[in-house]
Amino acid sequence: MPISDVPILSMLRTKMHWHQERQRVLSENVANADTAKFRPRDLAPLDFTKETVQAGASLTLATTDPSHMTSAAGSTQFASDRDARYEVRPTGNAVNLEDEMIKVANNQMDYQAATSLYSRSMGLLRIAIGKR
Repeated sequence: MPISDVPILSMLRTKMHWHQERQRVLSENVANADTAKFRPRDLAPLDFTKETVQAGASLTLATTDPSHMTSAAGSTQFASDRDARYEVRPTGNAVNLEDEMIKVANNQMDYQAATSLYSRSMGLLRIAIGKR
């Protein structure tokens, strides 16, 4: 089986490519912060639900003791308090530099986490086949 067929490595590669493209889009938003009638853009978040279901992976927390807390009403999602607010200037520009820079920093941290996981996974595979 080629390395490219390992599902976790394939998903990590996809995530790294997504973060690279998102960095490009966010940098365009920052670069056009003074352009009239410019609206900031962002990429749709990645969804690996299909891949994890196909692999048979369950993403629920294990409760090994009856005193463990369970999720409320069977929900497995965290509440999101993000509000889509745009401050539009008189020129029609809606880029908020502070928000864009926070997105850039978060994107960079997520990319670094994905590359770290990828390189560690490759290291584990090298150990497993005795190439280290």
